[in-house]
Amino acid sequence: MRIGILGLGRIGAFHAATLSALPAVTSLVVADPVADAAGAAAERFGAEIAHSPGELLAAGVDAVVIAAATDAHPELVLAAVEAGVPVFCEKPVAPTMREGVRVLKAVRDSGVPVQIGHHRRFDAAFAAARAAVRGGELGTLHTVRATTLDPAPPPAAYIAASGGIFRDCSVHDFDSIRWVTGREVREVYAVGGNRGAACIRAAGDADTTGAVLTLDDGTIALVSNGRHNGRGYDVRLELHGFADSLAVGLEDRLPLRSAEPGTAFPAGRPHVFFLDRFAAAYRAELTAFTEVAAGSRPSPCTVEEALEAGWIAEACTLSLREHRPVTIEEVRHA
Repeated sequence: MRIGILGLGRIGAFHAATLSALPAVTSLVVADPVADAAGAAAERFGAEIAHSPGELLAAGVDAVVIAAATDAHPELVLAAVEAGVPVFCEKPVAPTMREGVRVLKAVRDSGVPVQIGHHRRFDAAFAAARAAVRGGELGTLHTVRATTLDPAPPPAAYIAASGGIFRDCSVHDFDSIRWVTGREVREVYAVGGNRGAACIRAAGDADTTGAVLTLDDGTIALVSNGRHNGRGYDVRLELHGFADSLAVGLEDRLPLRSAEPGTAFPAGRPHVFFLDRFAAAYRAELTAFTEVAAGSRPSPCTVEEALEAGWIAEACTLSLREHRPVTIEEVRHA
């Protein structure tokens, strides 16, 4: 299978390395506005260089992976779909929900498969948690706790274009909560503050946030996110039911020290960042995409599914700004 990659920044280069090692992938075609990035990928992976998205899509690729800047996602997805090329696009679908809905309407009846990158769906522990919940092992859920804490803020340029912490960070927790529990979020209340990087404050964003989500069956989900976790990259999901409780991320590389005397847990070296924490999940995700492109399985994360997590992020952003509860229906019909 011949795969095109649009965008060769941090995640694009990582995807190129992952794809080049997959048995189903025979060759890569790469394109990036920064010539040095494309040249480095060509040299490292023996990839062919295309000088524009149009040239790449016309180069006989069987599928395309979009890892370009967020504001380029809508037009690149639509160009690939118009060319009849199966698409994998990193989240989010678009920088705004209005544009995301435009993409959804354009691709819904196209017959071209589109997969949006929510890699936690391919992590073994998240998948096991989903199976436990769906299998009734925990009984009726009453509380969910989700955490994503970055070790350090992204670059200032990324912050300025990210759309805010709820849209670029918390959205992974929102998607995981929906995917694992099988429930929809009805209402949110979000708070946030700034205790660190000035560029985050300057962008009108928060570097530390908390959100209370009310699910459609009354389950309460608590989501905690931050840009300054000095001990490492911390991703956890706790699920508490009337019969049992279960946690994702409770392992020896958890970046958290115990204050309990005589306790050696966690005993391992903390996770540094998302690329080491989720390396296996990314490989599984892109393997799934090759199967989607080959027509042997449906998309495991459609545009519509990805937009549902986006609506929760939109509601949290509004709640933080206006200091009030916000329903998903309110932002969906704004």
